[in-house]
Amino acid sequence: MDIINQLIKAAKQDLQRIVLPEGTERRTLRAANRALSESMANIILLGNRDEILSLAKDMGLNNIEKATIIDPLNNPKAEEYAQLLAEIRKNKGMTIEQARELVKDPLYLGCVMIKAGDADGQLAGARNTTSNVLRPALQIIKTAPGITCVSGGMIILTKMHQFGEDGVLVMGDTAVTPAPDADQLAQIAVCTARTASCVAKFKEVRVAMLSFSTHGSAKHEVVDKVVEATKKAKQLAPDLIIDGELQLDAAIVPEVGATKAPGSCVAGRANVLVVPNLEVGNIGYKLVQRLGNADAIGPILQGIARPVNDLSRGCSSEDGFKMIAVTANQAIYAKNNG
Repeated sequence: MDIINQLIKAAKQDLQRIVLPEGTERRTLRAANRALSESMANIILLGNRDEILSLAKDMGLNNIEKATIIDPLNNPKAEEYAQLLAEIRKNKGMTIEQARELVKDPLYLGCVMIKAGDADGQLAGARNTTSNVLRPALQIIKTAPGITCVSGGMIILTKMHQFGEDGVLVMGDTAVTPAPDADQLAQIAVCTARTASCVAKFKEVRVAMLSFSTHGSAKHEVVDKVVEATKKAKQLAPDLIIDGELQLDAAIVPEVGATKAPGSCVAGRANVLVVPNLEVGNIGYKLVQRLGNADAIGPILQGIARPVNDLSRGCSSEDGFKMIAVTANQAIYAKNNG
């Protein structure tokens, strides 16, 4: 069973309430319609009800009426949500008047609904920038306990079945934090490992902290950062199977790992790759995707207390459907490990 089918199966067994703030966006509607047709999630669409249903009819989408549709401009719970938002942001000087305006913004409304316990996760980005999607999430839902750094994990599905888990690897950070320090890199490692567990469904997660050096073969301050981050990650998650610093070949090729890092608990069999900065992560996964003909699922936002995911504005409806499944599985994990 491939990863997407595993995610769909898990989501069907524990239905989550997923908010789609861009309720009048066509690709979003197609993704929502498919999710509803497969009974994969309880979908909450934000937008004008008449506009959404008219669009759905024009597009031949027959399941949209199964969704909960909430109009941010005509919402019976608007005042309740505004009071909650004002309380959350009072230390930042937010007034109730400002909160009343913000809960009319679908991106803010979705996050307030999650904070209020009326939804379990959010997916947006088909129309909005990453910064617009992240801002309300960080202001309202905030980061998970012990985490201060948001990152993006990427599930890479290669044709090279001898690597990772039958050709599947998870990489982070590929999306958010440009130049993490050792503390942030340690958090990225822990969060990417969680993504490997709750989304990629790896039974045993093995994390390689990547660099251009393996166990001291090169000396440089950027190598020192990876070594320090590895130590800090072990402190954050003592049960995590992790090693570093490792070069990529030492991390995933058994023969190279045995030669370069004998005795390592990870070398030669890593299934999670943590890169030292965003440049490496972003370039690296795209190289594998384009030159290696691999598929990629993500980025999957990590480190937020409840799942909020960000689509590319160039996404397809298929991307949206997959990310609804991802968001639902993250929500299940967050509830069970909250």
